[in-house]
Amino acid sequence: MHRRRIERLNEQIKRELMDLLRRELSDPRVANVTLTAVESTPDLYHARIYVTTLGGAEERESALAGLLAARSLLRGQLGRRLHIRRVPELEFVWDEVLEQARRIESLLAQVRPPEAPPADEPADG
Repeated sequence: MHRRRIERLNEQIKRELMDLLRRELSDPRVANVTLTAVESTPDLYHARIYVTTLGGAEERESALAGLLAARSLLRGQLGRRLHIRRVPELEFVWDEVLEQARRIESLLAQVRPPEAPPADEPADG
């Protein structure tokens, strides 16, 4: 399958899954889940869905457990909505990009010299 088509399909899968999570699932474990990206294999046998949520490690584990429990329901609903021949197996993984970005920001803040307050400029008058 062409790369551009896979990218469009990944975006459509992401939109549909977000809609399903908001409207169809009543599991409180997935209430604050945000899908950040979808990566499907070219043969559409597998799709890796990157997720993030507010909260700490306990909320993360709970959200992933909720998504795992709803995986087959979500896959079936995707098949009905997308009208594609093969609906990929869904794999939900934690997106660590935000945590890595926060860590880099904090490291940069530690090595960045403190900013000097602006000097009072003489008035032009």
